[in-house]
Amino acid sequence: MRHNKKFNHLGRTASHRKAMLSNMACSLIKHKRITTTVAKAKALKMYVEPLITKSKEDSTHSRRTVFSYLKDKEVVAELFRDVAEKVANRPGGYTRILKTGFRLGDAAQMCIIELVDYNENLLKETVVKKKTTRRSTKKVVKAEEAVAVEEVKPEAPAAEEAKAEE
Repeated sequence: MRHNKKFNHLGRTASHRKAMLSNMACSLIKHKRITTTVAKAKALKMYVEPLITKSKEDSTHSRRTVFSYLKDKEVVAELFRDVAEKVANRPGGYTRILKTGFRLGDAAQMCIIELVDYNENLLKETVVKKKTTRRSTKKVVKAEEAVAVEEVKPEAPAAEEAKAEE
């Protein structure tokens, strides 16, 4: 029976799975976004998020713990230096999975897994339009016309004064 065995084995031996997830986590931290299958992305999410949480506290113990998972000195340094700084105030959910469709060869469902704080397109603030009724839009238009008329009026006397001086 599979009681309390919740992680996906991904059809690999334990050593192969451990090495694959370590390499994928290093690539994710290094490149901030990778393309993979949905099953691997979900397994990677469970693997890398605790490491990012541990990187918030920069101590020798946490660095050694993270290094035991990642096995790459440069990636560990980048994780503690850059990534931990960006996610310092985030309580969790450091990665995002965006499904992209199916792979042509075997129809496996593909996705992009990325670090949330590094996607510039989604970080831009979107302007939320306020819902208005028809009546209120007319008032807004009249107010805009009034502002435009007020702006034109001060310019007109200045033009007349310039003509008078000539």
